[in-house]
Amino acid sequence: MARWQPNASQRLVVAALELFEERGYENTTVIEIAERAGLTKSTFFRHFPDKREVLFGGGTMTGLLVDGIAAAPAGAGPVEAVAHALEVIGREAFTPDRREFSARRRAVLAANPELREREALKGLGLTAAMVDALERRGVPGLTARVAAELGALAWKLAYERWSDTTNRDNFGELARRTLTEVQAASALC
Repeated sequence: MARWQPNASQRLVVAALELFEERGYENTTVIEIAERAGLTKSTFFRHFPDKREVLFGGGTMTGLLVDGIAAAPAGAGPVEAVAHALEVIGREAFTPDRREFSARRRAVLAANPELREREALKGLGLTAAMVDALERRGVPGLTARVAAELGALAWKLAYERWSDTTNRDNFGELARRTLTEVQAASALC
């Protein structure tokens, strides 16, 4: 690909995933990712601080999550506001055309402890963003934290289910059902 073509960031992500699958994360360099994408090393670093971050989308999910909670109907309770945000994420990020990529990404992450650690840290950040967004809606701190933790667990479970390439469910609907299951299970505790 020519260097001037658009979507450099997405090209780098795809190239990185392909190389991580082929060679493993540890055996892939930033230069190789950039070359596979038809770009330069400096272009890579304009988009990502290091190769670990290339599969994590910057703050895209955080923005969708916070905006989704803020846009929930005024009378929505905390868990309903989180469910609304998960539906937004389903419409905007976890679309059917991303399912195969997501399944491949999950496999690469599962094979590498450093990437699993980064995924866990990202999850903590997303949970904290949910807490903040809920508190901005006037939800008391402890309630906001519980709703965010339930939402984070539902998100993780729904993502695992959704990214299974045999699954055809819409992520938003799947996440809402999973959140209901998580709430029911927590009531049994």
